[in-house]
Amino acid sequence: MDTMTRRLLLHPYTPAEAERVLAGRPRADDNWAEGYPFADELDILPRFIDDFRANGDPRPFGPYVIRRLTDGAAVGGIGFTGFPDAEGAVEVGYGLVRGARGRGFATEALAALGEVARASGARIIRADTRTDNIASQRVLLRCGFAEASRAEGSVFFERSL
Repeated sequence: MDTMTRRLLLHPYTPAEAERVLAGRPRADDNWAEGYPFADELDILPRFIDDFRANGDPRPFGPYVIRRLTDGAAVGGIGFTGFPDAEGAVEVGYGLVRGARGRGFATEALAALGEVARASGARIIRADTRTDNIASQRVLLRCGFAEASRAEGSVFFERSL
């Protein structure tokens, strides 16, 4: 099920959509913004396809494409790296194409995905970023995450839902 925010649509990937992204062959209505898909998106989609085929649809705990409502362009991705664990914690990752950064889209998408996680039974949401990725750290802080730890060039954040 799609999740809509004030300016964005978070659309859960289907295997067919993921395969088009991996093949680099968009349909006309895919409307990829310049720079989409980016490397991180290409890294997660093969695992999503394999997991979907082996275990069925993971929704809502799968990957989503981020689309601008103004033009429908795919400008990034956000999603969960799996189902909530025994303590109800789920991990999230996100990214935007360069031309969509600095406009609050990541904050808007992450806040919405946090609500999806909460409504689906998760109790904690976690994320990590490189220590030098100050912009991503600011997104996490704006969305109510707190720094939990640091290790080997990464900063780990979490938020209770």
